[in-house]
Amino acid sequence: MKQTAVLYPGAGVGHVRPMAELANVFLKHGYDVTMVLVEPPFKLSDSGTTAIDRIAASNPSISFHVLPSLLALDFAAPGKHPFLLMLQLLHYYNEQFEAFLRAIDRKSLHSVVLDMFCIDATDVCVKLGVPPMPASHLIKELLEHPEDEMCKAMMNIWKRNTETMGVLLNTFESLESRAVQSLKGPLCVPERILPPIYCVGPLVGKGAKDEDKAERNECLEWLDAQPDRSVVFLCLGSKGTLSAEQLKEIAVGLDRSGQRFLWSVRMPAGLELELDALLPQGFLERTRGRGLVIKSWAPQMDVLGHRATGAFVTHCGWNSVLEAIVAGVPMLCLPLEAEQKMNKVCMTEDMGVAVELEGYMTGFIKADEVEAKVRLVIEGKEGSQLRARLAALREEAEAALQEGGSSQAAFAQFLLDVDNLERNETLGRHV
Repeated sequence: MKQTAVLYPGAGVGHVRPMAELANVFLKHGYDVTMVLVEPPFKLSDSGTTAIDRIAASNPSISFHVLPSLLALDFAAPGKHPFLLMLQLLHYYNEQFEAFLRAIDRKSLHSVVLDMFCIDATDVCVKLGVPPMPASHLIKELLEHPEDEMCKAMMNIWKRNTETMGVLLNTFESLESRAVQSLKGPLCVPERILPPIYCVGPLVGKGAKDEDKAERNECLEWLDAQPDRSVVFLCLGSKGTLSAEQLKEIAVGLDRSGQRFLWSVRMPAGLELELDALLPQGFLERTRGRGLVIKSWAPQMDVLGHRATGAFVTHCGWNSVLEAIVAGVPMLCLPLEAEQKMNKVCMTEDMGVAVELEGYMTGFIKADEVEAKVRLVIEGKEGSQLRARLAALREEAEAALQEGGSSQAAFAQFLLDVDNLERNETLGRHV
């Protein structure tokens, strides 16, 4: 009987996409995969909804199951932080998730992989006797005072993660060797043995296939006409929005730099303007030919993998970081929220793949810095050093995913450990 892995990424395209990549790893090892999605009681952005639909459509071998809606519940409490509402929502979905798992033949269920924010579903897995296995990217910063509700929620998430039987990490060991060795060491959490960790990445998309060129995005056609490694790509993720004042300041810096650029602009909250009205007067006309500004979604993996892309201004979301590393593109860091500032430290100090736009620390990046840093990465010696470092990491990433590589071996060990857990459980019932 073919065994099934159930993957539960919770809500949000930034969580669904890497889970889909992990699902493909399971498929290559001969397992069936079901991805369980929740239907949030609030509307995702059009780009977020479209992206999730696109992921499902492009992965026909993965079975997608959407849990019944919880619209009857009130998740619109005034003043409640959206993150806390999301955790509350996922907690309430436990009942539906349990019903779904109960409908699966226990003998065919291999494992359940939980997103780190779905950690309350561990209770469901323990109740049903399924070895819980949460998938995580990187730690998220703890916020505010220890008695703050957000801080308590985050502390609970990490405490619960240490109670699981293992953690899958979307990274490769040589990229974060110091952190990996610390997590594996006995002194990471005093008087506590942490669960085993499995570095199974980098799990990123492959971009459009050659046969999809009929639907090729217009920005890729524009990139085709640009010289190699000459274009700065600015894209701040699915939720990354800046103020109108900050957008204008970045535009001034790009204009002064004289560099080519491709800029995916998201409208500031509450504004619906044409680009001419949003950006400095005459900017689009002055930069015509060497710059392209789009309000639409940009195919990030295809852009990063294009020969013309020479630098990437990023919000430092982990998916974007991995995609740039796999593509070998140096990064300029503009962290906005969540764990992104922590990622920035790793990117600039440990990995050596990026430089920071220091203005993020004051909440505003000035045109002079944009101009200088863009030139530094595209034309300067430091940019050359970043590219050399990334070339080596790119080879290591490819090697990790190949037969006999560290990530392949880690995933094989994960499968073996799950099998051993099941055997021990069976033996225990017969003793």
